[in-house]
Amino acid sequence: REARCSGTCLSQNAGEVPQPEDSGPQSTHLGSQTGCTGLSDAYQGPPAGNLDPQGAYQSSQAGSTAPEATSFPVQTQEIPWMPAPLSPPNGPPGLEYLSQADLILIHQQIKILEILTGYECNNKYEIKNNLGQRVYFAAEDTSWAWRICCGRNRLFTLKIHDNLGREVLTVDRSLRCTSCCFPSCLQQIEIQAPPGVPIGYVSQECHFCDKNIIVQNEKREDVLKIIGFCVSWRFCTDFDFEVTSFDEKSVVGKISKHWSGYIQELFTKSDNFSIKFHVDLDVKTKALVLCACLFIDFIYFENVS
Repeated sequence: REARCSGTCLSQNAGEVPQPEDSGPQSTHLGSQTGCTGLSDAYQGPPAGNLDPQGAYQSSQAGSTAPEATSFPVQTQEIPWMPAPLSPPNGPPGLEYLSQADLILIHQQIKILEILTGYECNNKYEIKNNLGQRVYFAAEDTSWAWRICCGRNRLFTLKIHDNLGREVLTVDRSLRCTSCCFPSCLQQIEIQAPPGVPIGYVSQECHFCDKNIIVQNEKREDVLKIIGFCVSWRFCTDFDFEVTSFDEKSVVGKISKHWSGYIQELFTKSDNFSIKFHVDLDVKTKALVLCACLFIDFIYFENVS
């Protein structure tokens, strides 16, 4: 009796479902088989994007691989910095980039405002390794009054940053005399790593007409000597400064100022340098030689152009 009642209810409910006029035999048969109201209208079939499972899988794969193909080259092009190596056990933080370096390239940036107006701008340097990867970036911090009034003899502060934005080296130069008549007041810079902690000094030595450079450690002990020249300009050739021990018995490196071409040499103050030293040299000593190269750019080549 309950089965007959339920069948009667289902048939009544099925009869109450309004059927469209142009519905085919398939929809009518589906309604009569199920006996559920509105089931044929609720289920409209698979979505259009999933008609072909194999095609849908291929399209999802294509959609997932497209961003990877476009993102990887862009990411590699936007990272010109040298990867950070392990920190040396007894060295200041940030100097680990110099631990395995035997060649450093220094490029002074060209300043358009200085070319057009002659206005002395702050110097900026890109410091790279032998693979062309940027190791450090050095920027001068000096007021316009010192740059215009004192020229290359001005006091300045050079801040050297690594790829993490840390200030790993600070170079301070005070205002001093430029005459050999006052040998105790010749040009000198102090190198700090990290900022506030001196690791050495680079000073000018008056030796006849040559401008030798003396490199000292944090205790003011003479460590290296850089042999200078009488003249500060040569035509179509490079300048080579030998880096020797203080007694000049052994050569530990070389600083070269490269000829950059007629236009750049005549109309700009942008210079290119390279530093070669032994790989096993102490990282502090390498940092002192690096800062000595920037010091040489000021006292030799700043106002030549």
